[in-house]
Amino acid sequence: MMDRRTFSKGLGLAAGGAAASLAGLASLPAASAATPGPTPAPAVPAVTPGAHASFTSLKRVRAGLLDIGYAEAGPARGPVVICLHGWPYDIHSFVDVAPLLAAQGYRVIVPYLRGHGTTRFLSSRTFRNAQQSAIALDIIALMDALRIEKAVLAGFDWGSRTADIIAALWPERCEALVSVSGYLITSLEANLKPLPPKAEYAWWYQYYFATERGRLAMEDETKRNELNRLVWDTVSPTWSFDDATFERTAAAFDNPDYAAIVIHNYRWRLSLAQGERRYDGLENRLAVRPAITAPTIVLDADRDPFTAGSDSSYRDRFTGAYEYRTLAGIGHNVPQEAPTAFAQAVLDVARF
Repeated sequence: MMDRRTFSKGLGLAAGGAAASLAGLASLPAASAATPGPTPAPAVPAVTPGAHASFTSLKRVRAGLLDIGYAEAGPARGPVVICLHGWPYDIHSFVDVAPLLAAQGYRVIVPYLRGHGTTRFLSSRTFRNAQQSAIALDIIALMDALRIEKAVLAGFDWGSRTADIIAALWPERCEALVSVSGYLITSLEANLKPLPPKAEYAWWYQYYFATERGRLAMEDETKRNELNRLVWDTVSPTWSFDDATFERTAAAFDNPDYAAIVIHNYRWRLSLAQGERRYDGLENRLAVRPAITAPTIVLDADRDPFTAGSDSSYRDRFTGAYEYRTLAGIGHNVPQEAPTAFAQAVLDVARF
């Protein structure tokens, strides 16, 4: 989930900015300066969250170290949007977003991140590494495999971090960016510093994953699903999802590398697990918090316990056209809880 840095302002909920309903209705005015394009984006038709249960097209492609499973929607020659999920979620976070964007002519690609769903490592000898630069390189490899030169990147949680990294290190591949919770590039040095107790309390699962008990829980299907559902309940307190919705996503947790990837990701972020030397150069570049020049819309959900309540701690990291929007009554899983607002942000940022 999100970088501990986002707690630097405490756990206050977002104030000000425009509000979106729980159904994710659009028409969200800027909460800070924006530079809109000359042609306004069309309004996305409102969709009730949960209107779709599945994707019509599921594919796989060899890319880098992986055979990546992904959903695809929309015209093959349309402008590309790559939607990136977080933890503990999967591609179904975008099951209502994808049809909205496809109807506007976009080619929508929604990959399973490494360790999730149908994505598999090509070699059993590859270290099951989940450090931030490795995951970002997976998406660059996916773009190369699909011959996508440039795309709008849109994500939340691990997906926001991955999109931020690509926008920062490979700006030529990022047409525009929608980043839930803002600038999430991990600073290992900052993560060594203790936070206020209330903030640390919300990260209970990170410390659990630092233990052998936590690793074993992730390897046990029943305990894993109970833990992940508890996270869903606590970080999305207003989202009324049913058992079937959770179970569709939980199928992605059965990936044979899921436990290893989740545990390594959180241990690496706390400097309790090593990364790989081959990524040191990228991590050194990320350590200085590189600026993002791509047009960006940041979405903050005011019922997400990881929302800091403003963009003041990272606003200077976005140096291009920029807009900050708050979503009232929405929790952590923004695209699934507020698909219309998320899709509208994608259309809008592409016009900046």
